[in-house]
Amino acid sequence: MNKLTVVIPKGRIYKNVVHLLNEAGIRIDVDERMYRPIVNNPEIEIKIMKPQNIPKLLELGSHDIGFTGLDWIVESGASVHELMDLRFDPVKLVAAIPEKLDEEVLLRRRIIVASEYENIPREFLDKRGFNYVFLRTYGATEVFPPDDADMIIDNTSTGRTLTEHQLKIVANIMDSSTRFVANKHSLADPWKHEKISQLVMLFQSILDARERVMLEMNIPSDRMEEIVQGLPCMRSPTVAPLHGSQGYAVKIAIKKQQAIDIIPQLKKMGATDILEYEIRKVVV
Repeated sequence: MNKLTVVIPKGRIYKNVVHLLNEAGIRIDVDERMYRPIVNNPEIEIKIMKPQNIPKLLELGSHDIGFTGLDWIVESGASVHELMDLRFDPVKLVAAIPEKLDEEVLLRRRIIVASEYENIPREFLDKRGFNYVFLRTYGATEVFPPDDADMIIDNTSTGRTLTEHQLKIVANIMDSSTRFVANKHSLADPWKHEKISQLVMLFQSILDARERVMLEMNIPSDRMEEIVQGLPCMRSPTVAPLHGSQGYAVKIAIKKQQAIDIIPQLKKMGATDILEYEIRKVVV
């Protein structure tokens, strides 16, 4: 039997990746000690690895597809094919120093820089002209200054942890988010290419659906044209006559934020029995 091998990340982005797979119909049974979870699809085999290792493992052909942050793709220099930016777990890779220090002062002396990354920091520091000693960390990078480092280069989502450790950002190096990536040779295999394309379509439909809701309402016949003409929707609204010629039932898919404003307007214009509900997938 043909198999599609998938590697998913431990840690921060694990939950969102598994949730996406579940919504796509790929159910996995796993506990914290398992690295090869049970999958409900016999054509798919999943392994759980650290996100730092995933890009290079994909390049080497150990797996067909996987999920990891753009930061680790850039850091590893791995040659992989990016299928999608899934847009969740966004972070910024930043350079930060103690609040009481000045960056210009650091440029005039030798400094210690701590980071879990190495290639990205070295490129940044060399371009800025710093004289530095690099110190590789293995977690909790923010605790190194001021005693053990003058600068850290780390990822942050809100900046809260940096602030709590009296650190200030002096440079935004890059933005990162979770990416769906593939081994280039796997895409050359017709069967694997088809399966991967199906996953891309399903994932995109799920992400699109998360941004939208379905509105359903009844509209009197004499208000039909006025209301329908002002409705935002993906395409044309779905319209069906109500029993007994009492008006029309109308459905539209709209952005979630639009619903906040449009529901009161619809009620004011004469729409009744307005329902809002979630959409699971949107396939255009």
